[in-house]
Amino acid sequence: MKQISEGDKFPSFRLPNQEGQIIDSSNFLGRKPLVIYFYPKDETAGCTAQACAFRDSYQDFRDAGAEVIGISSDSSDDHQKFAEHHRLPFVLLSDAKGEFRNTVGVPGSMLGLLPGRVTYIIDKAGIVRYVFNSQLNIKKHISESLKVLSSLS
Repeated sequence: MKQISEGDKFPSFRLPNQEGQIIDSSNFLGRKPLVIYFYPKDETAGCTAQACAFRDSYQDFRDAGAEVIGISSDSSDDHQKFAEHHRLPFVLLSDAKGEFRNTVGVPGSMLGLLPGRVTYIIDKAGIVRYVFNSQLNIKKHISESLKVLSSLS
């Protein structure tokens, strides 16, 4: 499993969103900057805090011209409930078997017991410009993403 890192082209994907529609990365990659964050599980304390922090800063991401996408192994139905419960304005994708997580090379955490929490900032050309990996420093995923996006403009 090769980890995608800064300077790499982010791999393409086709995954279902919270409404069960297949989202193709070609709708985003190469068109606008992306903030793609992988997280362990809907409705857990850390993941809810992270999703709500992205929600609370969502207009800042939009103002930077970027799209935010969250990915976990939860089902589309679980994502829909999570998004509605917390009024999340961005796309959540279901990677039910963790195959895309493996393609990207998102490392596990806590002795491999939990899926990792990693955020990728991808420029308009589809190149990874920054990778932030922290299971516990949740709010820094948002501040680091916004800092990198501001340097891309």
